[in-house]
Amino acid sequence: MPSWSMLRSIQNSDQVNKHQVKSGTARRIVRFAQPYRRDISVFLVTVVIAAGIGVATPLLAGHVINAITGGGPDAADTVVRVALLIAALAVADALLSLAQRWYSARIGEGIILDLRTRVYDHVQRMPLQFFTRTQTGALVSRLNNDVVGAQRAFTSTLSGVLSNVIQLVLTAVVMLSLSWPITVLSLVLLPVFIIPARRVGKRLAEITRESYNLDAKMNATMTERFNVSGALLVKLFGRPDAEAARFGERAERVRDIGVQQAMYSRTFFVAMLLVASLAQALTYGLGGWLAVRGEVSAGTVVTLALLLTRLYGPLTALSNVRVDVMSALVSFDRVFEVLDLKPGIAEKPDATPIPAGTGRIEFRDVRFRYPSADEVSLATLEDVVTLDRRENETVLDGLGFTVEPGQMVALVGPSGAGKSTTSMLVSRVYDVTSGAVLIGGVDVRDATLESLRDTVGVVTQDSHLFHETIAENLRYARPGATEEQMWAALEGAQVAGLVRALPDGLDTVVGERGYRFSGGEKQRIAIARLLIKQPSIVILDEATAHLDSESEAAVQRALAEALRGRTALVIAHRLSTIREADQILVLDHGRIVERGRHDDLVAAGGLYAELYRTQFAVSPPRYEGEVEIVTVPPATVEP
Repeated sequence: MPSWSMLRSIQNSDQVNKHQVKSGTARRIVRFAQPYRRDISVFLVTVVIAAGIGVATPLLAGHVINAITGGGPDAADTVVRVALLIAALAVADALLSLAQRWYSARIGEGIILDLRTRVYDHVQRMPLQFFTRTQTGALVSRLNNDVVGAQRAFTSTLSGVLSNVIQLVLTAVVMLSLSWPITVLSLVLLPVFIIPARRVGKRLAEITRESYNLDAKMNATMTERFNVSGALLVKLFGRPDAEAARFGERAERVRDIGVQQAMYSRTFFVAMLLVASLAQALTYGLGGWLAVRGEVSAGTVVTLALLLTRLYGPLTALSNVRVDVMSALVSFDRVFEVLDLKPGIAEKPDATPIPAGTGRIEFRDVRFRYPSADEVSLATLEDVVTLDRRENETVLDGLGFTVEPGQMVALVGPSGAGKSTTSMLVSRVYDVTSGAVLIGGVDVRDATLESLRDTVGVVTQDSHLFHETIAENLRYARPGATEEQMWAALEGAQVAGLVRALPDGLDTVVGERGYRFSGGEKQRIAIARLLIKQPSIVILDEATAHLDSESEAAVQRALAEALRGRTALVIAHRLSTIREADQILVLDHGRIVERGRHDDLVAAGGLYAELYRTQFAVSPPRYEGEVEIVTVPPATVEP
């Protein structure tokens, strides 16, 4: 009998036909299935046997009817023996069904595990620009919907095709051998079912896509409004009534679509049952007429009627087998698209560890441009037709400097000068386009990633905390950290008193993005995370840029502990924080235009002096001997 899988295939047909599957996808799928070849073989054997039982049962039922109508001294024994055989086949079929489900689950869930872990691991290694361009929802869909769609290739699609083919061939052969006129007549109504079903399926596909789009928009709205930043914006500027009304309109349309889907689905199944019943009626009519005339036996009529129910299902399912197979191929293809993206950072097979405790940083004629969209992303993940293939402009152009162990070097300059980009090359968030960045004399591209992460610690201006406990956030930098080590790091970061005052202490959940804490408190927890890592090189990327005076003072005290005895590369927006730097590098358009100490650079009257005067409202002397007046805003007063 036709099943829901046929309707699902019809719904997917338009979408599948528009997707061009890459050549070689099928071969990759076969290679991917190699670890499960034994389980797949056993699974397919159970499918074949079950299909054979499905055809054998109606034949045995026909024998029972013939034994009853034929009478004779052995009729009763025959009926009992055949009934026992039917019961035995039913038990065998039940056991096979359980075996099929076990192997199906084992294969399917195993493939889901392999695909998800491989995609997740691969995505983590993508360059940062990949995440700035990609829609998070589209990426998550690859890990969920497409992975599940791919595993169907080895469960429902593979078993369905094989089972339907075997069942169709066996059923058709048996039916034709019993009575070809009845068989031909019973198939007359097949087009009457399939043609309208395709039209219903097409309409159902349209409203289903609309429902998916509306659901996606509602999910996006809820995600934006329900996170902390969005909720605050709504409270400050939003109109709750208008928000609720707009959301309600979409929800109402989803409701209407749900009603339509229910009616279309019910219409489909009612039509399916009606056609199957009419076909059975024709079988009983013609078969009964032939049985009365003595041309066929009563058992044959019953067998044909029962077999008919096993004929329509495979025929309708196989009429859409191309769509089923293509759907599975498309899902695999979409997963492979992500896996085929080149990772931004890869460790060399012969990578060498950076010497422990080293603190020397060297930039040698470094040039860098961000990768273009087609190098790091997919059009389908960005929801665009084609990716921008234009090469990005050079961000760093011939950068060269050295930071000796224990020194603090500051990077300053106007917005877009390349300060943050420079720091990302040290921690190898990106690789240089040309030139080299060395730590302890080792090119970071030749270093093991583990040693690089152990050597370099970073605190950004908006340090992220996961929606987990304080302890779990600290252990993210050092998984084996003890409670004593965590408290020592919190003490050094000037935040231990705050954590001790919390009812749950280290087990306090920080909230989404750490919003249960103030900006200064969150920064100090991030500094504690850095301290527990104990790196020899610290990068501070405007770590106090968005803090008030009191919070900045607390964070500066924590940073003083973090920088003690370590090499520091500091990106500074507030120039008051870098007056004591051993060297200040002034960047403009990706080049170092000035370098020196604070007083020397102010006296030189160049770009640094201009930035300093702008930030501190310095009025230059109007004539020789006049004292310049410096007005320092309260937020920039040093502790």
